This record gives sequence, structure tokens and C-alpha cells, in this order.
Amino acid sequence: MKRAHRIVFANEKGGTGKSTTAVHAAVALAAAGHSVAALDLDVRQKTLVRYLENRAATMRRRQLDLPMPNHGVLDLLTPAGLDQEVARLGHGCEFIIIDTPGRDDPLARAAISLADTLVTPINDSFVDLDLIGQVDAETFRVKKPSFYAELIWDLRKVRAKTDGGTVDWVVLRNRLQHLEAHNMRRVGAALTELSKRVGFRVIPGLGERVIYRELFPKGLTLIDVGAIESVGLSHIAARQELREMISGFALPAREDQPLQLAL
Repeated sequence: MKRAHRIVFANEKGGTGKSTTAVHAAVALAAAGHSVAALDLDVRQKTLVRYLENRAATMRRRQLDLPMPNHGVLDLLTPAGLDQEVARLGHGCEFIIIDTPGRDDPLARAAISLADTLVTPINDSFVDLDLIGQVDAETFRVKKPSFYAELIWDLRKVRAKTDGGTVDWVVLRNRLQHLEAHNMRRVGAALTELSKRVGFRVIPGLGERVIYRELFPKGLTLIDVGAIESVGLSHIAARQELREMISGFALPAREDQPLQLAL
């Protein structure tokens, strides 16, 4: 049996929507008929698992049948324990989503080295961009890759030496509504320049919308339009963002074709 495709969400900086995008990706893949597992490595906050536990509670309370990935929290907090849990939880699945804590630790590094697709969400600002690249204060041109880009480079080499595999690094550009357009263009230009030097792809992410925070207590996602009360235009726009995000991951399908989702 072919092993699960590993999608790792990782960013040392908090507040970038990492767990929200991980949950939405897992549910979207499950809704498309794929077998999906989700593993939470943040044993303190457990945002991904708490989100899915809220989802399970809503399903029981309202007697709903919603797409639901298998999920769990890592118990044995070692790289060996991570290997074992990824193999166990992902057995028989097509995809396994791994949500790492928002900090640098050995488990996060081990997870990145296991990734087939590495997703790094960043907010559309120079504060978040500084994580992967430093820019000139006057020209806003990239001066050099930052520490996180160097870390990913090293871990990709580890992966290549371990099993000959490659890591497709995707930087997910989440939009902050309060940023003016000129600054967003500068961030975009710097990301494009940096992507060519470091070797990642930039895809559109999710907007800064209140609806994401409102969905968490019930464990609902934008996939679950039929279960959301008072669906408005903001939900429809966000659903399109989700569709574009999943498409941008360029995940393999059963016939080794780009994944298509009917969202």
C-alpha cells in the first residue's frame, strides 16, 4: 500500500492562521472523498484537535453527518515517536495533515523533514516576511534569506539523504485587510524575488475574516455551508479562497493527476 502523502503546516511565528488552514485543508480533502488523517504536534494548545473535537460535538448535538478526518495528538514526544504515529495514523490514508507548534523545536524540525508538501502560512506583511527573508529598508529588495529559510534548506537536504524524497515548499500568503495596496505589492514583489532564490512556491491563502474565529467553537468549516447559520457574501468569498488554496497545493490524486475538489 502506498503511504500517505504528508502535508506539514509549519511556521515558527504564531498568529498566521496555521491551524485554521490545516483544519480546512483536512476537512476539504475528506469532503472530496479522500481518506485523511490529522496529527497535532502542539501538545499544549492542541488547536487542531480542539477544533475537530468541537466538530464532533456539533455533529452529535445536531445529528449532522459531516466529513471528518481521523485525528490525534502526538503522545511520545520524540522524533521516533513521531515516525511511529505518522505511520499508525496515516495507515491506509491518502493524506496526513501534520500541524506543528508555532515555535522551533526538535519535533517541528522532524516533521518538516518528513514532509512531501510543506505549507508555511504568513501574513501579508514585512513582519512575517522577515521570518524567511530580510529586505532593504529603503528599496524593499531582498538582502538575504533569513534563519527559517536556511533551516528549511538544511531539512530538505536531510530528507534527500534519508530517502531521496523532495519537499515541495509552499508559502501561503494570507491577506491582512488593514494593509494598504502599495505595501501589499511590495511584500508580493519581495516574496517573488525570494522564492526564486530559496526555492518555494507562493500561493494565495485566506483573508483576515471574523467568520473563521466564529466557526471554531462549533468546529465548522467553510465546507459546511449547509450547517452554518446566516450564510452571507463573506462566506461565499472565503469559500472561493479556500478552493484556490487547496488547488494551489497541487496535491497528487489517485491517478497521479492534480487534485480537483468540488467545493
